[in-house]
Amino acid sequence: MIDERESVTAKICAFVRAWHSNRARQKIYDDYLAYDMLGKEEYDSIYDFIRSGLGSSQQFSREDTEQIISEYFAPIPLSRIHFNESRLADFAGENGKIQYVICGAGSDTFAFRNDNRDIEVFEIDHPDTQRYKLEKIRELEWNIRGNVHYVPVDFEKERMCDKLLAAGFDPNKRTFFSILGVTYYLTLDVFTDTLKQMSELSALGSELVFDYPIKTGEFPRRVARLEQITEDLGEVMRGGYDYNEVSRALYSLGFQIDTYMPPEKVQREYFDGREDGLKAFENVSLISASYTAGYDYE
Repeated sequence: MIDERESVTAKICAFVRAWHSNRARQKIYDDYLAYDMLGKEEYDSIYDFIRSGLGSSQQFSREDTEQIISEYFAPIPLSRIHFNESRLADFAGENGKIQYVICGAGSDTFAFRNDNRDIEVFEIDHPDTQRYKLEKIRELEWNIRGNVHYVPVDFEKERMCDKLLAAGFDPNKRTFFSILGVTYYLTLDVFTDTLKQMSELSALGSELVFDYPIKTGEFPRRVARLEQITEDLGEVMRGGYDYNEVSRALYSLGFQIDTYMPPEKVQREYFDGREDGLKAFENVSLISASYTAGYDYE
C-alpha cells in the first residue's frame, strides 16, 4: 500500500507548480494558488536547494538552475495535473454531482480553485502531511468549504476504504479518483492493491486517472539522471511498468482504459511549439480508466 509521507520530491513538485505559474508565458497548467500555499520562505528554500545541487557542495548559476527545473522537474507534474483536471472537468460536466478523491493530495490547491459546488472533494494524505497543510491553510485564513473533506490515512495501519467511508464518502455515487506521482516508487503488485481498494469503492461509471513510467531496457540520459537524483534524495524508483501489465491489472479489477497517452502523445498535446524548451519525459504515460464492473459493497 502507499505511504504518503511528505517527501522531498513532493515538495519539489509543489514548487514547480508555483514556479511555472509565476514565470511561464505559455502555461501548461496554472496553479495560481501554489505559491501562496508554499509561502515565500519554503518556495525560496526549495529553489536554493536545487541551486545548491540538491544539497551537494555544487552551486549552479541562476540560468543553470532554471534549466535544471525545466529539464528534470517541471514536465511530469505539469502535464499530469493538466491531464487530470481536464478529465475531471469533463467527468463533472457529464455526471453532475460527483465525488473527487485525491490520493496523496499534498499541497494540491484544487479545493480552493474549484467553483463547482457539485464536486465533493476528499483529500487523502498521511496524518503528518495533512496536519502541516491544515496549519498552512489556517495561517492563510482560507475558508474550507463544506464540500471539502480532509481524510488522514496512516497506510501502515489503516485502510483507505474505511477512512473514506467514515469521512462521509458515498460508494454509490460516481467518483473521480486521482493518484498522481506514486507509481514511480511502487512495484506493480503494490500499486494494484491500491487500485483494488478504489475498485471496491467505485460506483459504475467512476473514473481513475494516474501517471506511470514505462518499463524500458535502456533509459534515455534524462530519465537515468532523474532516477539518480531521486535515489540521492532517498526515494528509489522501481523501474516502471509494461502497458500490457497495467491494462491487465486494470481489467482484472473492472476498469477499462478510455484514454491512454504515451510519451509521444503527451509531447504533442502539451509541449509542441513551446518556446521555453520544456519537453515531455521520454518514459511517462498518462491513463484514465472507467469502472465498468459492479461491486456489491458491504
